[in-house]
Amino acid sequence: MQKMAIFLCFLFFLLISSATACDRCVHHTKVAYFSTASALSSGACGYGSLALGFHGGHLAAGVPSLFKDGAGCGSCFQIRCKNTTLCSRAGTTVILTDLNQNNQTDFVLSSRAFMAMANKGMGQQILKLGLVDVEYKRVLCNYNKQNLALRVEEMSKKPNYLAIKVLYQGGQTEIVGMDVAQVDSSRWTYMTRNYGAVWDTSNAPSGPLQFRFVVTGGYDGKWIWAKKKVIPADWKAGEVYDAGVQISDIAQEPCYPCDDENWR
Repeated sequence: MQKMAIFLCFLFFLLISSATACDRCVHHTKVAYFSTASALSSGACGYGSLALGFHGGHLAAGVPSLFKDGAGCGSCFQIRCKNTTLCSRAGTTVILTDLNQNNQTDFVLSSRAFMAMANKGMGQQILKLGLVDVEYKRVLCNYNKQNLALRVEEMSKKPNYLAIKVLYQGGQTEIVGMDVAQVDSSRWTYMTRNYGAVWDTSNAPSGPLQFRFVVTGGYDGKWIWAKKKVIPADWKAGEVYDAGVQISDIAQEPCYPCDDENWR
């Protein structure tokens, strides 16, 4: 029953997600920037200072349809501005770390990411504009073979309450379900999204812990199983543990008419 409930929740999420946006489509908007990346690293996804190391500090706050109540945290987008005099065709890749409540722009970028859209030597000129027209699409996240990692949050309290932050989620997916169990046990406890990239449970098992995830992969949901023992019995708040698995899946939706759209 628990497994069925997770997949029903996933299917509902997938239908809502497909109705609001198609990741493979090219979208058009304006983007602005924050003067410091720290404004984005302290954002709604909860990455904190760890975010400053993501993609060289190329960070972004996204509107609710991209943030997806936290499921969009960690997703990657290629953004390029339309000013062909100032900007390169490659643009820049950013990772979503915060929620943007400004409905005038789909993204607010770190200044480093904003400058990276420019041609060589023109970073300061694009900064002076403050706001530029862009086109963007979602792309694969690549952490250079870095495994998925789980950070035990400081608000965790033994023996029952456990809060986990998910880091280095590769591919082009969202995590829509997460379970935890004692190693060698088949009694899984579901976790809920507390906020952003943080999941928690008030019924944490004792002993060393294993995890499994439901991600949007292909046209359906997919189980991803972490290595048998991820977090030891004597886990410590603030520690980051290697999940021993990498996510490289690409979520697909029926996105007519842009299923076969080429981005020139």
